[in-house]
Amino acid sequence: MTTPQSYFEHMYARSSDPWSFATRWYDARKHALTVASLPARRYRSAFEPGCSTGMLTSRLAERCDRVLAVDAVPAAIASAATHLAPFPHVTVRAARMPADWPDETFDLIVLSELGYYFDDHDLTTLIGRAVASLEPGGDLVAVHWRRPVEEHARSGDDVHNRLAATPGLARQARHAEADFLLEVYTRTPPEPRSVAQREGLA
Repeated sequence: MTTPQSYFEHMYARSSDPWSFATRWYDARKHALTVASLPARRYRSAFEPGCSTGMLTSRLAERCDRVLAVDAVPAAIASAATHLAPFPHVTVRAARMPADWPDETFDLIVLSELGYYFDDHDLTTLIGRAVASLEPGGDLVAVHWRRPVEEHARSGDDVHNRLAATPGLARQARHAEADFLLEVYTRTPPEPRSVAQREGLA
């Protein structure tokens, strides 16, 4: 089953930063690697569902002209809005995934620590809507914890296996560690171009 909303509300009731994103080196490093993996120097419009406290969002804001960041938990939205106040081009709002997926297109979508909360139906819907709203040639970045968690509906590896099998996505990069898996996909067609090709070097 999809992880219930009450689980997240309980986590934020106990702490404004329940996963210690602001203080843990593990997350700071992972967020830096996530942004460093982006194939394009700059993006027009990015979408980050499940933004939590906005720690990764602030790094994305430095590479994007516009960022839409959403979360389902009011306490998370409040924390993110405070953290992201210095970035006027970032919009933070309430949305429950995948039902409230925005009706617009993006050239960057970031699925960070999100997919393993969904059952088969909801994950299929989430991936389908991500692909449909990703512009041709746009990039999708996925990063997920790999170790077992009781509250997760599936493993992080399973999320990435499903992304790899999705038509319209071509994998550009893969970074695997014991703790997490980070992958970059490009929406096809057209055929994806490497970073060197995008820079005119190949």
